[in-house]
Amino acid sequence: MKQLLIIRHAKSSWAVQGQNDFDRPLNERGQRDAPVMAQRLLDKHVAIDAFISSTANRALTTAYYFAETYQIPKKSIMQFRELYHASASVFYNVISKLDDKINAAAVFSHNPGITEFVNLLTATQVDDMPTCAVFAVKADISQWKEFKSAKKIYWFFDYPKL
Repeated sequence: MKQLLIIRHAKSSWAVQGQNDFDRPLNERGQRDAPVMAQRLLDKHVAIDAFISSTANRALTTAYYFAETYQIPKKSIMQFRELYHASASVFYNVISKLDDKINAAAVFSHNPGITEFVNLLTATQVDDMPTCAVFAVKADISQWKEFKSAKKIYWFFDYPKL
């Protein structure tokens, strides 16, 4: 059984006019929400073996907060530029290449692609993945390359204001 957590980056800052979208940092709320959400997962005894993130500043910083809470070195976060505004096919491609020794993976990315992707996974639908939301599924597979075609089971959905 493999477990996948899809996590939208925490709330980002628009304070610097004209700043490149890719480089936007987290705002105060984002810096507060990310460790809180990571701690909620720990409190639920949700294991995470691998952290995978878009290389955009706000997604990677969110992943850093989760890694810190899980006491995982930041350098172990797998980074994929293609997860920045990724389509479903990009998510599936990245997931399919994960090491099969990984049983639980967390992927950090962006809207609108992240909402579109989670809505393909199970019958449970979300209108919009809020910032720092976690959508989790399980799949009865032994290899990540089987994930796309496997039946996924909705596990939980959580976000800061819930």
